Amino acid sequence: MSAETQIKETVTNNDVVLFMKGTKEMPQCGFSSRVAGVLNFMGVDFADVNVLADDELRQGIKDYSDWPTIPQLYVKGEFVGGCDIVTEMTLSGELDTLFAENEVAFNKEAADKIREANA
Repeated sequence: MSAETQIKETVTNNDVVLFMKGTKEMPQCGFSSRVAGVLNFMGVDFADVNVLADDELRQGIKDYSDWPTIPQLYVKGEFVGGCDIVTEMTLSGELDTLFAENEVAFNKEAADKIREANA
């Protein structure tokens, strides 16, 4: 299976996907750790894809999204962004809205706590 086919199937078959360095239990870089931490803290059920395990996949996700960095978050098949964008969306409440509009379960109180801690 090509990297593009694998990526397409993964983002189609999962509501929320994080292509990251490492896993949600053991992130391998600070940026991946931050995004996985936000999703975990908010109680979002997400698939994690370790791009360090496959060089073809690591380059393939960059080509697929036309985005040069990892991590990359997808919600309902749509590319959302990397660490900076996800952080900004979390703090502004846009991520809550995106999850709500796409019927992705998340803990609103946890999201509010993140914003309170960063106010």
